Amino acid sequence: MRFRVTFLLVAFVALIVISHSNSAFAADTPAVGTTAPEFSLPSQDGNVDLKDYRGKWVVVYFYPKDQTQGCTIEAHNFQRDQPQYADRHAIVLGVSVDTVESHKAFCAKEGLNFKLLADTEHKVVKEYGSTMSYKGVEIAARNTFIVDPEGKIVRVYTNVDPNKHSAEVLAALDELQKGASK
Repeated sequence: MRFRVTFLLVAFVALIVISHSNSAFAADTPAVGTTAPEFSLPSQDGNVDLKDYRGKWVVVYFYPKDQTQGCTIEAHNFQRDQPQYADRHAIVLGVSVDTVESHKAFCAKEGLNFKLLADTEHKVVKEYGSTMSYKGVEIAARNTFIVDPEGKIVRVYTNVDPNKHSAEVLAALDELQKGASK
C-alpha cells in the first residue's frame, strides 16, 4: 500500500513537471479565421514584410534548424513544388530562429530560391505559437499557416511530417481556392 501511494505521488509530480516544461515555450497558435500576425524579418536576400503579400496566398512554415535532416527534406519539397505554388498564386516563406548567414549557406548548399526568414529574437515564432525546447534551446516548432489574400489564417498545421507536407499544403490550397471562388 505504501509503495502504491509513493508511486502515485511520484507519478503525479512527474506529470506536473512534464506539463509545465512542455508549456514553457508553447503558446496558442493563432486560430483559423483570425488575422495573421504581421511581421517584418530579414531573409537571405533582404527584408520581408508579410503585409507586402496581401492579395496572394502565403504559406508561412516554421522549421527547427537549417541543414538538419527533416528541415532539409521539407525545404527540398517546397523547392521542388515552387512551380505549383506559383500556379496557385501562392508564395512560401520559411521561418526559423537561425541567422541570415545560416540561411544563405543553407540556400546555397541546397539550391533553395524561396525566402527563409531569420527570427533570431524569437518574436515571430512566439506570436505564431511555434516555439519548442530542444535540449534546453528554444527553436521553432514544425508548424505551418496558410494565409489567404485578405491576410486571414485559413489553415493551421502543427507537428507536420516534412516528407509529405508540401503535397498536403498544395492539396489544401486547391481546396481553399476552390471554396473561395464559389
